[in-house]
Amino acid sequence: MIVVTGATGNIGRPLTQALAEAGEQVTAVSRHTAAVPDGVRHMVADLSEPAGLRPALDGAKALFLLLSGDLHATGAAPADIIGEAASAGVRRVVLLSTLGVVTRPFGQTRMAMRALEDTLRESGLEWAILRPGGFASNALWWAESVRARQVVAAPFGDIGVPVIDPADIAAVAAACLLEDRHAGGAYELTGPEVITPRGQTEAIAAALGTPVRFHQLTREEAKAAMSRSMPAELADDTLDILGSPSPAESRVSPDVERILGRAPRPFADWAARHVAAFR
Repeated sequence: MIVVTGATGNIGRPLTQALAEAGEQVTAVSRHTAAVPDGVRHMVADLSEPAGLRPALDGAKALFLLLSGDLHATGAAPADIIGEAASAGVRRVVLLSTLGVVTRPFGQTRMAMRALEDTLRESGLEWAILRPGGFASNALWWAESVRARQVVAAPFGDIGVPVIDPADIAAVAAACLLEDRHAGGAYELTGPEVITPRGQTEAIAAALGTPVRFHQLTREEAKAAMSRSMPAELADDTLDILGSPSPAESRVSPDVERILGRAPRPFADWAARHVAAFR
């Protein structure tokens, strides 16, 4: 049995589906009750309280660990989840980390994630670590303005990074959970090409079949908008990456193709599959 945390999100949902289609018994864990594929067991748990994960881990051979906001929840002890997994007899953990632990290692979030990576390496369990860069699905931030005004408003319109389709992250995670050859690997996951916000706007317009205008925000305007849904420090951090990506953050990694035997999906493919969100 394989346990998938964050099972109702844009990585966990396709991962759960892929594992179920591969014939695996799957326990999907999320913070709230949610629909899951037929044959998949669903359990509600809050990862900021690791002991609450024990019933889900009972009898599991592998765990996909996606922490999201639980990494910094009050009183959170994410390393304890690794301990709970080991105590339950889990043999393999695949951790969703971030490319930032390599490219910008000194921010609070990335230091915490690096510490969790180290805990996993030292746990005695089999492990694999996934380090994606920017997500194609972050374009959903623009969905409301595209629906209402046919406009994408974003900073740094002509500066790009190789964003990755979350479905490709899920496919890599499935391979790491199912195949022994990926044990001990730390993989940097990107899309197949650098794409700018202006280029993403063009791809969304092509998927819709209607014009979409790009409006460039100043950094200050973007920070004000982002700070409504995240701490100001994290907004600044994100804008630093978007506005001045390092060579490592701009590099197209070969790891997705090495693992899956195919190139990662371009942003245009993601936009076409999610076009309903922008209508």
